[in-house]
Amino acid sequence: MAKEIKVTFGSDIDAVAGWLGSYGGEDSPHDIQRGMFAGEVGVPRLLNLFKKYDIKMTWFIPGHSAETFPHMVERIAEAGHEIGGHGYTHENAVEMSAEQERDVIFRSTEILEKMTGERPVGYITPWWEMSARTAATLIEAGYEYDKSQGLHDFQPFYARVEDSWTKIDYSKPAETWMKPLERGREIDLVELGGTWEVDDLPPMMFNKHSPNSYGFTNPRDIEDMWRDQFDWVYENYDYAVFPFTIHPDVSGRPHVLKMLERLIKHMAPLPGVSFEPSRDIARDFRKRFPFESNPKYPFDRDLG
Repeated sequence: MAKEIKVTFGSDIDAVAGWLGSYGGEDSPHDIQRGMFAGEVGVPRLLNLFKKYDIKMTWFIPGHSAETFPHMVERIAEAGHEIGGHGYTHENAVEMSAEQERDVIFRSTEILEKMTGERPVGYITPWWEMSARTAATLIEAGYEYDKSQGLHDFQPFYARVEDSWTKIDYSKPAETWMKPLERGREIDLVELGGTWEVDDLPPMMFNKHSPNSYGFTNPRDIEDMWRDQFDWVYENYDYAVFPFTIHPDVSGRPHVLKMLERLIKHMAPLPGVSFEPSRDIARDFRKRFPFESNPKYPFDRDLG
């Protein structure tokens, strides 16, 4: 069987929204300007890199970023890249009420549709946090796929809802929490999977509010880790998706741009490797594995 290893670069333009919604820099002019760097400097640098190698990627853009940097949204659309949703101000879905989450998803979606003339079909939840209602709300808003759940790293799957588990409560008898996870069900929303191990931000963006923040990692160390993962996927799968998650705040820096270029040069010559927007990969998966006939546990490809 011929190899089909689909590489997709997804760039989250968190920019100022990230510092307002998740990173804890809402009172710091310097951190806010770091967000402005992402929209004004990081995005053009990434556009130039992917133009050089004729790669179409997916940009997941919060509504706040779209309205703050409309000229960048225009450039991304003109370059033929896919644009997807990513909240409005990088809000945490778990902390919002049902009304707030619905308003955020629909408002940010409408902003992108109005600016580009095309309704987005792909979404990433900020921080990869989903509430019990997120997936259903995304379907209601017209989304075809999401890139947030973590059930698998390199095989697409259908989104899961209603999984339930029992948390430990030491004030009660042990028997009250000694219960296995109960599986819920799948719904008709393709998942490409959110994988921290191929995300540039945790190891390479300094955040003074995060205890585990470092930010000065040698990108060659991250490059080794990413390349090893890719090589394992290429060796072990005939069909797989390798979903990079990058940010112009991080990958727009010169040392990380050089890393991405080296990785592209490593992957591109291999037979069966393609670089595609996430939308195209999700639609291809749906054709291969229609939802109606999708097996309950589709990862038997991992069993050999």
